[in-house]
Amino acid sequence: MPNDFNQQIVEEFRANDGRVGGYFEGARLLLLTTVGVRSGAPHTTPVGYLPDGGEQVLVIASAGGAPKHPDWYHNLVANPRVTVESGVFTYEATAVVLEGAERDRAFARAVDADPGWADYQAKTTRVIPVVALQAVPGPPQPNATSWGAALKLVHDGFRRELALIRKEITESGRPGLGAQLRVNCLTLCQGLHNHHTGEGTMMFPSLAERHPELAPVLDRLREEHERIAALLDDLQEVISSGAADPLLVVAEVERLTAELESHLAYEEEQLIPILDAPAA
Repeated sequence: MPNDFNQQIVEEFRANDGRVGGYFEGARLLLLTTVGVRSGAPHTTPVGYLPDGGEQVLVIASAGGAPKHPDWYHNLVANPRVTVESGVFTYEATAVVLEGAERDRAFARAVDADPGWADYQAKTTRVIPVVALQAVPGPPQPNATSWGAALKLVHDGFRRELALIRKEITESGRPGLGAQLRVNCLTLCQGLHNHHTGEGTMMFPSLAERHPELAPVLDRLREEHERIAALLDDLQEVISSGAADPLLVVAEVERLTAELESHLAYEEEQLIPILDAPAA
């Protein structure tokens, strides 16, 4: 039987492109759909996650420190092929339960970012599992009804992540940058790099061929990509220093945010009407 609280969050998540209010407002949340061990039916559960760079994220089967693993964990152990909804994309993934030292390092990173995970572990005798959700190769499907809506959805995802990273750094109250915060920043940098690479190699050439009048707009967007790439390099350099100063990281995040917001707004203004125009 569906959990009413979870179902409410699922519906709110899907209705608002991954944004929810209440207890989970501002949290990194995804929808994880597993296949029931006994029923064989799909079950969708909202789960907090940690960025892990590349093509995977981590989820933690804490169940709030309950004595038993949550049902979704048993489901994915029996059938590791799962569906992930990020609010921006829906994609298939393979669930891999981390073991030994790899699990311990990932869990320590989580605790470093949020001591609440340690509280959950202290409440139970079981070792709380950490699971990597590894995206199956192939293009993820944007949760949008048009190309223009998909572009705006991706942009808003970057906006939210930048705001969340800035909040995490300023509220951490620590002298250095925690391990998970480093991963969050580096994952964002890689995501922006991949997005702009995709635009530069696929979307922009396609638009240039079909709309020659867009040449000045596309030239400006390419130049802005270069400036943003330089800012990403600066941010990664600060993050990678042995004792990264959170104030310096925040300053770089703010520089990036200002440049990126201007770029995204201009791109949306210029390209969304073209992307969503009826076919001639």
